Amino acid sequence: MAQELERNPLWLILVETAHALPLYTPHKVYVRNTLLIQAPGMTAEEISQHLDISLGEAMVIFHELKNEDGTLSEDSDERP
Repeated sequence: MAQELERNPLWLILVETAHALPLYTPHKVYVRNTLLIQAPGMTAEEISQHLDISLGEAMVIFHELKNEDGTLSEDSDERP
């Protein structure tokens, strides 16, 4: 799924939009340092619901953290 996202021409627009959000960086840090430690198998949809953020922002965070250090499991890659 990650490769499909990266090939989609709208993916870069979504990433740019997410990065422009004022709370993007604090959200990403919180997900990395808290949520994924408490629940390593968390999906982008669950992150979105837990933080009350858009699914798009959660997908970008999920994707970046997965590529960053491999904290997310491979099976969670199939879920948004």
